[in-house]
Amino acid sequence: CFQLYGYCYQDSNDIPDTLTTITELGSPLEMIQLLQTSWEDRFRICLSLVRLLHYLAHSPLGSVTLLDFRPRQFVIVDGELKVTDLDDASIEESSCTSNSDCFMEFPARNFTLPCSVEGRCQSMNEKRNLYNAYRFFFTYLLPHSAPSSLRPLLDKIVNATGNHNKHDNAKYLLFCPSPSVNSEFTQKCVKSANTQYRRVPEAFIPDENYRCWPSYHHKGCLLSVFDVNEAIEICDSYSQCKAFVLTNQTTWTGRQLVFFKMASNHIVPDPDKITYVKVTD
Repeated sequence: CFQLYGYCYQDSNDIPDTLTTITELGSPLEMIQLLQTSWEDRFRICLSLVRLLHYLAHSPLGSVTLLDFRPRQFVIVDGELKVTDLDDASIEESSCTSNSDCFMEFPARNFTLPCSVEGRCQSMNEKRNLYNAYRFFFTYLLPHSAPSSLRPLLDKIVNATGNHNKHDNAKYLLFCPSPSVNSEFTQKCVKSANTQYRRVPEAFIPDENYRCWPSYHHKGCLLSVFDVNEAIEICDSYSQCKAFVLTNQTTWTGRQLVFFKMASNHIVPDPDKITYVKVTD
C-alpha cells in the first residue's frame, strides 16, 4: 500500500473532523502505456501485485477484500504497483447457511465457494481479490510479448489464477521467483542456433540502429537476454539484424541488456562491451 508520511485532523465550520494525509507520490496506472513497456517491467508490476494479494489475505485485521478492485485504484511507484484508495476495503466475510449462499458472479464466469461450519464463505475475500487481479492485470500484462521459453509456465499461472483450481499458496510460490539471474524465470534454455557469429571483444557499434518492440531504447533495439545464446536467437528472428552488442548493464532481474544492429560497418573500441557479428557466406 501507499507509504503514509503523516496526517492531521482539522475542524472547520464547513467540514468537521477533517482528516488530511500526506503520502508518497505515484504515477497513474495507464494500461495502454503499460502494454508498451518491456515484459520485465510488467512482470515486476505483477510481482508487486502478488505481494499485495498475499498481504491482504493475511493482514493483521484478517482477510481484506478490495470491493472496487480496478486499475484506477492503483498507482506506480518506482516500478511497483501500490493501492491508493482503501475506502472500499472490507474485512467482512459473507455469512452463509449453504454453499449456494457463497456464489460469486463476475462478467466472464461465476464461482461457488464452500460454506464453513462457522457459517462463513471460505476465503471469499481472498478469492475475489485474486480473480479481479487476474481479469484486470495478469491476463493482459503477463502473456503479452513474454519470452518464448516462459510462455508455457506463464499460461499455467494465468489459467490457474483465473480458474481457482490450485491451492493459493502454490500460485503465490509459482509467481514469486527470486529476481536474479539464477531464478527459474531466467534460467530457461534457449534453442541452439545454426548461425555463426564472430566475437569481437571490447568493441561497440555506435550506429546501424533499427527499432524493435518492446525496446528499452526508443531509437534503437535494446533488449534483455539471459546469455549469448538467447541474444543469437533474438538476432536470428529479425531479418534486419546482422550483429549485436553485449553491454555491462542489467535489468532488475539480472538479465543483460543487448543492442541489436542492422550492420557492422563501423566498429569502435569500447572496453565495457562485446560485439557479435553475423558471419555470412
